[in-house]
Amino acid sequence: MTLQAQFERAVGYHQRGLLAEAEHLYREILRATPHAFEPRHMLGVLRAQQGRHDEALALIGAALQTRPGDVQALTNYGNVLAAMGRFGEALEQHDRALAAQPAHADALNNRGNALRGLGRTSEALESYARALVAQPDHLEALNNRGNTLRDLGRFAEALDSLDRVVTLAPHHAEALYNRGNALQALSRHAEALDSYDRALALMPSGGEGHVGVLNNRGQCLQALRRFDAAQDSFDRAIAAAPDAAEAPVGKSLCLLLTGRLEEGFRLYEERKRMGVEARDYPRPLWSGAESLRGKTLFLYIEQGLGDTIQFYRYAALAQESGARVILAAQDLLHPLLRSALPAVELIGYGETPAQFDYHAPLMSLPLAFGTSLTTIPAAIPYLRAEPERIARWRAHIGDGGFRIGVGWEGNRQAVGGAGRAFPLAALAPIARLPGVRLISLQKGVTADAMDLPPGMTVESLGPDFDTSGAFLDSAAAMHGLDLVITMDATLAHLAGALGRPAWIALKQVPDWRWLLDRDDSPWYPGMRLFRQEKDGDWQAPFAAMERQLAKML
Repeated sequence: MTLQAQFERAVGYHQRGLLAEAEHLYREILRATPHAFEPRHMLGVLRAQQGRHDEALALIGAALQTRPGDVQALTNYGNVLAAMGRFGEALEQHDRALAAQPAHADALNNRGNALRGLGRTSEALESYARALVAQPDHLEALNNRGNTLRDLGRFAEALDSLDRVVTLAPHHAEALYNRGNALQALSRHAEALDSYDRALALMPSGGEGHVGVLNNRGQCLQALRRFDAAQDSFDRAIAAAPDAAEAPVGKSLCLLLTGRLEEGFRLYEERKRMGVEARDYPRPLWSGAESLRGKTLFLYIEQGLGDTIQFYRYAALAQESGARVILAAQDLLHPLLRSALPAVELIGYGETPAQFDYHAPLMSLPLAFGTSLTTIPAAIPYLRAEPERIARWRAHIGDGGFRIGVGWEGNRQAVGGAGRAFPLAALAPIARLPGVRLISLQKGVTADAMDLPPGMTVESLGPDFDTSGAFLDSAAAMHGLDLVITMDATLAHLAGALGRPAWIALKQVPDWRWLLDRDDSPWYPGMRLFRQEKDGDWQAPFAAMERQLAKML
């Protein structure tokens, strides 16, 4: 057999995934011709596929000594650098390849990947577009373009790109997975589930992609209200990758949503393996079993402002257990939290006290205190607004009419943030009720910026309202209002902690803390919940609000 025939056989093995057989033949050729470019280059590619990146760099680098301008070797060298996180160096290699051959589709695609790794997403999209001009059916460029558009929140465009991949290659498992993610972001859950299932059928069990699909599939099933099936999908992901934390956390949120708080909070501790509230101190973590009498408990928060407000109540429980409590919280919230009854010692978000006996993340305290649906601590109110500020905003708002403070957009970037907004026009039927005044509590939104239907008015509290972002004005203004209507957002937790009358508009499958199929919240007694009947349709909850408000008025 000639060396060329031997090389072609090696490449055939390589393409079929028979890496050991391919390596054996590459090495035989190199023994006969030690400086041959092709087998050294391909052996480097093989090593990269095995994750042995240092060896891959050495082999492809040695091949490039023989043929410095080879475009495919240059871009493969860049790919190895990118896999090592060295995106700037990778970009240089792809640019060298493109200087020799400007329309090389692989190099343009790989250049886009390096730019994406550097956070230069608009340039990455441009590079993918150039690759697709050079080769319109370049599957990886289409797939990468779709993922980049999804990361930018341009889900419909992402889906279009990923649909093209699946049309060209129906068995492209990664594209089916990514397509499912885009459909999920568009709340097209049934279609997303189908795409995930098609991807699963094509992926080897236990691989990273397989586990990711099972985890995202669980979230999709949860959005479809198929909670037992969702937990089964999370369990399959956990069985396939016991050391990964995403699936246990996903399952914990599903358990919490369905009211199984004790199981859910126990499994939610796995979030620390994802870097959430994962602090390490020489002092022990407080589990709830140890007595706090005469001890100092250091608490800290690493999640959102609403979480801090909601779970602050547990600091009071720790004090009642005899502890001196020190809380590291977002500096922004310190003025508001100092108003709490009882108040605790506050330190900066990233600070650590000089001495303490135990420590715990604030959101681990529900587990430590054995919280169930019937034992949620709900002594409301536990926050207060400043009296002088209350008087000022009450005078500003005035006494006329039935005054409703409204917030229509929450943090869409948070976990489960999709759907945390409703169109302001959804409040139009309420605005038409006689005597009703709608007053914006949405920070940073002026009256001119509101997109309102003709005849609808929403009052602005002016450019100085809550400019610090500390919610001090929001808390005070709520005392000058008859009702607050808001999304699942920090405003909801603020109104609840202040004990102000509040109605919360929720998507069909909301964040876990609002539970399912009930119009009240055990976390905030007196709060009223209005839920979507169909995913994405806000008409039903606001029609129910209108009917209820008409009776009240």
